Amino acid sequence: MADERSTLILASASKSRRRILKNAGIDFRAIAADFDETTAKNLFLQTEDKKDFSDLALKLAEGKAQSVSGDYPDAVVIGADQLLVCGGELYSKPINMDAARQHLLSLRGRAHQLVTAYVIVKNGQLLSRHVEMPTLQMRAFSDDFLDTYLHVSDEDILSSVGAYLLEGLGAQLFDHINGDYFSILGLPIWSLLTDLREQGVIKE
Repeated sequence: MADERSTLILASASKSRRRILKNAGIDFRAIAADFDETTAKNLFLQTEDKKDFSDLALKLAEGKAQSVSGDYPDAVVIGADQLLVCGGELYSKPINMDAARQHLLSLRGRAHQLVTAYVIVKNGQLLSRHVEMPTLQMRAFSDDFLDTYLHVSDEDILSSVGAYLLEGLGAQLFDHINGDYFSILGLPIWSLLTDLREQGVIKE
């Protein structure tokens, strides 16, 4: 069990994940993981006969956590990842605003899943893992709305695999959601807090 004084590290550059942890009153450091996510993802897709995207999200989250844990063996490290799946197709983050437009046109009027995973490691040892799969129903928005959305939104939406930030104007893209709100934002905080308590990182 981790000591209460153990350093907690979030192995992520995600502003959303950092904000969620900070708002929950958790004392932590944020260190971006030096992990080749694209290569790991491509290897998984090439070698796995039956695609289990929850397994992929967990593998990517653990890869990030382990890459930081090696440099900070005494720290408890959280790694997280999020995938978007629609119609059995795995989406990647849009590289520019034109790609964001194509993402949103492809998702318009359809339901998709976000596969959101985290792992907790210390000194290379896996302590906990968790995955959530909320479903989001995007509405059949007009082309005019899409133009306005992309004009008002800045390139922060490129940090989201779906090209939307639900805590902002992106909320207007949807009819409804089914699942944990924080998982949609990128970190299942309720389960994470439970795991951190069980590991002695935060108080019971």
